Amino acid sequence: MALNFDIRRSEYVTNPVLRYIGYGVIALLLSVVHVVFLRFMQVSSVTPDLLLIFTVFIAIYEGQFTGMIAGFLCGLLFDAISTDVLGTNALAKTMAGFAAGYFYRENQGMQVVGSFNFLLIIALSGFIHNMIYSFFFIKPMQVSFWIFFLQYGLAATLYTTVTALFLMLFVNRRRD
Repeated sequence: MALNFDIRRSEYVTNPVLRYIGYGVIALLLSVVHVVFLRFMQVSSVTPDLLLIFTVFIAIYEGQFTGMIAGFLCGLLFDAISTDVLGTNALAKTMAGFAAGYFYRENQGMQVVGSFNFLLIIALSGFIHNMIYSFFFIKPMQVSFWIFFLQYGLAATLYTTVTALFLMLFVNRRRD
């Protein structure tokens, strides 16, 4: 029985079409979870961005170009199911995937995701994402720059990074 599981697993790893279909299904599930359930985890209108974590994971595991495509599609998907302006999440997540893709090392994706470097990459990508995304919603006279920077730049990035800690610990435990 274990042999069949290993064969399917290796086919999943070696066949990019199956992998990308799996990524699409995971992105759909994360979008639904984000819209339906994460409002209960909201702290001062800030929620962790699960699709951003997923985009960074793909960029680290697959590379910069695939990370950018994943970011664009995840952002477009989230824009379509949420009430946001169409394209803002797509642009922000594309840039986050681009930034995270710089940390891609061939055949070392799981080692990076299972280390504290993953959290640093999430923090950097999250900060880039949040600044680009929030730029479209801030009106300069409504709120001061520092309140905007602290709430949407740092607090949202920190919340997403802390949430990514669970993925890092899960991958680290599976590796051992």
